[in-house]
Amino acid sequence: MLDFGYTDDQIALRDSARRFAQAELPALARKLEAEAEPLPHDWRERFAEMGFLGVNTGLEHGGLGLPLLDALLVLEEFAKISVAVAFPVFECCTGPVRIVERFGNPALKERVVRQATEGSMLVAISMSEPDAGTALTDLRTKAVRQNGEIVIDGSKRWCSGAGHSEGYVVFCRFGDVQGAKGIGAVFVDRDTPGLSFGPPESLMGFRGVPSADMMFDGVRVPESHLLVGPGGFASLMGVFNIERLGNATMALGVAQGALDQVTAYVQERRQFGRPLAEFQAVQIKLAEMAIKVEAARLLIHRAAAAAGTGLPPVRETAIAKCYANEMTREVTGTALQLMGGYGYAEEYGMERRFRDSYGWGIAGGAIDIQKINIAADLIGRRFSQR
Repeated sequence: MLDFGYTDDQIALRDSARRFAQAELPALARKLEAEAEPLPHDWRERFAEMGFLGVNTGLEHGGLGLPLLDALLVLEEFAKISVAVAFPVFECCTGPVRIVERFGNPALKERVVRQATEGSMLVAISMSEPDAGTALTDLRTKAVRQNGEIVIDGSKRWCSGAGHSEGYVVFCRFGDVQGAKGIGAVFVDRDTPGLSFGPPESLMGFRGVPSADMMFDGVRVPESHLLVGPGGFASLMGVFNIERLGNATMALGVAQGALDQVTAYVQERRQFGRPLAEFQAVQIKLAEMAIKVEAARLLIHRAAAAAGTGLPPVRETAIAKCYANEMTREVTGTALQLMGGYGYAEEYGMERRFRDSYGWGIAGGAIDIQKINIAADLIGRRFSQR
């Protein structure tokens, strides 16, 4: 029998995150949006002091050691405010820190995971390239073992956190083996000689989340920075399912924030002598939005509950991400329409939610790719896209 309730500890953790986020972060979110700047380091340290950057990190590395679901409860509360203020929680609890924690050697794990939990290191994932995004197994960035080091040459694109994050999990090709079998991953510190960054990208949304190209020109790291060698691509993507649930939760938080905002708005805004909430057409729209938000939350939490402190199942993760990515676009669009001119105005923040909503269905595996993966699971075999 499925249990759809939360434990007392989970409720307390969620409510603590909610109080902090709603009291402390709205003004900061507006500032980061206006200036297109990432969360300042001192704020990251505040997040860490309250335990929000290490919810599901092991106790041995300074975290709380809680299940993935607990981390997603926290992440949603931050994402309700904005993507920019939630991004460090996303990266630390569901992003590439999880890859380092699972595959890194003991010394690397102790340094990177602990610093991420303490707020002194943000780790970004470096996967996509000019000719390898959805077709990730076409990536060309090369890694060569030489005299106890790994030498990396190539370029990466669409790296969220590039230039700002202190560390990077870089997907590379080892040798001349083509396809997935030649792919592994290496950890690279930001200040490593030979690593450079392109100019900051200007995106439709995600303002306050830096994004840029990355260039690797003879970048040398110790062989101890190897996370996964060639042939481990499937293992990497298995852990990446945690990030996909983080992606879905960010989409959920954006939608829930929009629903909360527009629900308050239609009770205050008056037209034809009465509040908008008195009109049945508005009531129906609110109900439809609430149904979609709740359905997304259930799908996400089902996958997270199945993961526990391990990895979420592939099919359930794909379904949750796909639905949440589509749902958040629909909900924020409806909310914007209900608010009319106020929704369209930058001052009130709904147009930001709408712009941010579109990014999640592109990042972390596009919506249509998730649908192809779901179909492959249903039929029992994968289909070549070539």
